[in-house]
Amino acid sequence: MDRVLGVVQGGTAGPPAYGFEVGYVEPGGSELRRPLTDAWAVRFEDSAPVRGFKSYKGQRHLPGLWWSATVGGHIGYESWLERDHVMLLDFDPTVVGVSSQPFWLFWASEKGKGISHAPDYFARRDDGSAVVVDCRPVDRRKTRDWAKFEATQSACDQVGWEFRLVGAPDAIVVRNVRWLAGYRHPRHRLEPVASALRDVFAEPRPLASGATEVGDLVSVLPVLFHLLWLHDLAVDVSVPLHAESLVSPEAVR
Repeated sequence: MDRVLGVVQGGTAGPPAYGFEVGYVEPGGSELRRPLTDAWAVRFEDSAPVRGFKSYKGQRHLPGLWWSATVGGHIGYESWLERDHVMLLDFDPTVVGVSSQPFWLFWASEKGKGISHAPDYFARRDDGSAVVVDCRPVDRRKTRDWAKFEATQSACDQVGWEFRLVGAPDAIVVRNVRWLAGYRHPRHRLEPVASALRDVFAEPRPLASGATEVGDLVSVLPVLFHLLWLHDLAVDVSVPLHAESLVSPEAVR
């Protein structure tokens, strides 16, 4: 994935001269604005979006809602690119919370001009660390965008968050994860099929032959795909998923 390297293209205003502030919406609906350094411990993964997802006739972007198995609810997106990345965050076994448009970041340029930016996603990992994500195709990153991305990088550095500026993800990974996502809902975790699949794949073996050993593929495969989504079992999603794909026990993280 792409990442801002601290260079603003075009020489426009980047990080602030006077510090950052953040504006966000608490779970109860209260709107707050405070210095970033006072808000580093806020659970932004639980924040409501600070701005809406507009939909209108003829728009180029396709907004929508992604049902997240991680949070058990919907997360908004403004484009298919954002949808793909929130799906990948949902698939990441280290991520325990995600929110979209989590906060406004406010700062002033050296000339005193007020600037604001709302990153696309905030994700919390199971070790307590956090990542802030901005999604923008490489060919659509304008000079003014680079300034805001560099400022967001600087803000994240100040509070110990990772910042990612991402473009189009790997197409094969997206196709595989999108397929598994069709089975992400807990209703697909059926016993005793799930336990039988874990036993069968205690040692690596091809997907179809292992599933056939458990029972009828029509009833077994949805459970297997759910276990792969959960990372209870592992498969290489960087290559096309097929009947001979090697399924293994849960990968060590």
